[in-house]
Amino acid sequence: MKTVLCCLLVLTTGWLNASKRDSQNDSLAKYLARVQMAQPAAPALSLGSIWVDSGRMASLSTDYKAMITGDLITIVVVQDLISSNAGAVSTARTFSASSGVDSLPGKLKVGGAANLLGLHSAETLSGKGQASSTTSVTTTLAGRVVAVLASGNLVVEAERIINMNHEKQTIVLRGIVRRGDIGPNNTVASNTIGDLELEIKGKGVISDGVRPPHPVLRAILRILNF
Repeated sequence: MKTVLCCLLVLTTGWLNASKRDSQNDSLAKYLARVQMAQPAAPALSLGSIWVDSGRMASLSTDYKAMITGDLITIVVVQDLISSNAGAVSTARTFSASSGVDSLPGKLKVGGAANLLGLHSAETLSGKGQASSTTSVTTTLAGRVVAVLASGNLVVEAERIINMNHEKQTIVLRGIVRRGDIGPNNTVASNTIGDLELEIKGKGVISDGVRPPHPVLRAILRILNF
């Protein structure tokens, strides 16, 4: 019986290890397919030409800054956003009215009718509101040129996916870069990128902890005064 259990344990362990290796190979194959599809096609060679673009002497004066589709580019993301809004309002209104009888013919006393009606009203309104928001993002991404516009500007895209401790963080950046804004070390600052789109999202144990609860749960908590 023990021999059978040991054989089953060995077979199960081997099957799990093989499944894990197959999963890793499949993930690598998908990644390579996605990256290779994004690369431009190799230029066609002319028969009889002695010049080859990939030759050793072809890159003596090459500028390694991003120029064409598929080139890599480093994007320095420094985004600081601070907004503040404050307002105050104050109003006051007072109303007073009175009526009465000062005198009557003869010797009739007017003590009881001196003040027939007295109206008094006061209204005061004071309000104050203030809102502030601060956002700061600092990171460096390596992206690539996905298109070249007719004006010569480059459309760039960068994506970073980090999986750590059951938490997945994804950063996606897109924008339009002017060639003159690219530095000598092939870097560009995010504040010089036009039509910038920056998306940061997370999924995992930390994101689940800070995510708002389900609407039904929120309604129940509101009813229970939590």
